[in-house]
Amino acid sequence: MTQESSLSLEFAAITDIGCRRSNNEDSFGYDAEQKLYVVCDGMGGNAGGEVASAMAVRTLIESFGSTAAGDPGSGEPIPVENRLAHAIYEANRVVREASIENPELDSMGTTLVCACLDGNRIVIGNVGDSRAYLVRNGECAQITQDHSFLDEEVRKGNMTPEMAAASNLQSVITRAIGVAETVEPDLYAATLQPEDMLLLASDGLTRYAHTEEISQAAARETDLTRICSSLIEYAKERGGADNITCILLRAVTATTAEVEQTPADSQAI
Repeated sequence: MTQESSLSLEFAAITDIGCRRSNNEDSFGYDAEQKLYVVCDGMGGNAGGEVASAMAVRTLIESFGSTAAGDPGSGEPIPVENRLAHAIYEANRVVREASIENPELDSMGTTLVCACLDGNRIVIGNVGDSRAYLVRNGECAQITQDHSFLDEEVRKGNMTPEMAAASNLQSVITRAIGVAETVEPDLYAATLQPEDMLLLASDGLTRYAHTEEISQAAARETDLTRICSSLIEYAKERGGADNITCILLRAVTATTAEVEQTPADSQAI
């Protein structure tokens, strides 16, 4: 019997409190069976940010799984893009309702960036300024666009990238999970090749490590956990002002009999 070749994912994930924060408002999670991975960066002060990010991670994974059986009316499979969008809307609803119902969690919210492997395609969703990058053949490219005041000003031509980098408005985002009744995620899709790497990261990493540093870190190491660690240390050496979280995925050729590799040092939150 001939087995069909397809892509599978190896991955590693690390979160770090950084150098200046007293708590970690970032969360990450994954469901390797569903090939779904997510990073969230919470906001809201006190415990709000931690609650929002963890709640969004959990809801996204559970909601995505609830649509795996397909359309209940026709039994037809639901496209991954639609399933991700539905899961993001549901995460927004759950975080929003919790914020309204609990005064101590008022105004909490979170960014979200997620990726799901669909055959040989990777489908990415994002809200806020957590990012996804693709590393291929030694080159790194940012896939997502930040939903932030500064990035939008740069895209409009009102600021230069240098002006934005020097601004004290780095944390002002224009979209987030849980801050309004509705949310508008961006969705992207790309065909992966064997050995491609995908990085999902909170802005605690990406404000320091840009595409050049990411590609260099990936070139120096083959072990995914070591690459994540080196990126986090790079950010901390340059100040580490925020929590730092990254998930690094690598596409590998696998037969349909193989399953995704789950690293012992990574945990769903």
